[in-house]
Amino acid sequence: MMKDCSFPRKKYVADHIEVLPKSGIRAFFDLVSTMKNVISLGVGEPDFSTPWTMREAAIYSLERGRTSYTSNLGTPELRQAICQYVSNHYQVSYDWQNECLVTIGVSEALDIVMRAIINPGDEVIYTEPCFVSYPAEIAMAHGIPVAVPTYEKDAFALDPKKLRSCITPKSKALLLNFPCNPTGAVLPAKEMEEIARIAIENDLIVITDEIYSELLYEGEHRSIAALPGMRDRTVFLHGFSKAFAMTGWRVGYACGPAEIIDAMMKIHQYSIMCASVMSQEAALEALKNGEKEMENMRESYRERRNLIVDGFNRMGLPCLMPKGAFYVFPNITSTGMTSEEFARKLLEKEKVAVVPGNAFGSSGEGFIRCSYATSIKQIQVALERIGHFLKSEGI
Repeated sequence: MMKDCSFPRKKYVADHIEVLPKSGIRAFFDLVSTMKNVISLGVGEPDFSTPWTMREAAIYSLERGRTSYTSNLGTPELRQAICQYVSNHYQVSYDWQNECLVTIGVSEALDIVMRAIINPGDEVIYTEPCFVSYPAEIAMAHGIPVAVPTYEKDAFALDPKKLRSCITPKSKALLLNFPCNPTGAVLPAKEMEEIARIAIENDLIVITDEIYSELLYEGEHRSIAALPGMRDRTVFLHGFSKAFAMTGWRVGYACGPAEIIDAMMKIHQYSIMCASVMSQEAALEALKNGEKEMENMRESYRERRNLIVDGFNRMGLPCLMPKGAFYVFPNITSTGMTSEEFARKLLEKEKVAVVPGNAFGSSGEGFIRCSYATSIKQIQVALERIGHFLKSEGI
């Protein structure tokens, strides 16, 4: 018979994981999942199915019996196509053999680049409001997350002066995401050039998450990796989820200096092995023949963006016109409610789900994130319900 030990057992969960907060988005949508007939403006996922030619490529892969492992780095064909695509669209050239790694979505790429470059105690600067994973990924790699806030008055672009004020001798890297989730903000050329100078002066590695770069509605996208002196200190992260409506396929990639890609590959090799071969075949087809489909989806998002921004502004909730991604970030401070209070009351009273802005960091308080990656009809009904909610609250 086993004895019942009276002394306390060892703590099983690692300290740095135990203190991590759970995702504010996930917590909120756990509540949404218990309700019926909810219109969701919360999920950051295209409402389009993956275009047929990409699905067909995966099916054909299965029919040919392509069900084995690939190279840890990804199939040669896909890596060559990625490097050609990045060169054509972002004006940065990479060697497909040792400067490109195919990952399980951009999420894995972000995780392993942090683990590849961070020593315990290194600081990683990131902009806020931000995608919920950023500070957590830094902390899980034993780094120190350092948020530099962005503001509505600056259209949520990063102010180089505020970046400079965050830099210390422990600063190792700068994480950028433009176009941005949750604000839809972009980084103007002048600010980008100054940020590049700051990175060079302070010997910072720049990690640029450009997953929304094809979903740009004004001007042309420019990557910081293409600026003079930046290629060899920048890790370029991208993938297929947003622009090609391939969220469930889980294919992303990282391009960057060979030494960093090699370090990332070691972690990927031991923890993941490789991305699914069928998903890689679909991704290859997306790069070869998916551009027209992507452009059609972008134009549909543009129409929805204009509708939802106009709707929020008409009802008295100031909303900047986002230049990229598929989110709006209206200001709800005039209601007197916190972001979380607004989102919960709206859900309970009108069955419309939005994400509280503070889920994206303290800089997001006073805002809500709404995705317009849903139908025009759903957006129209959601706006009607939000307007009714404001009237019922006497606003």
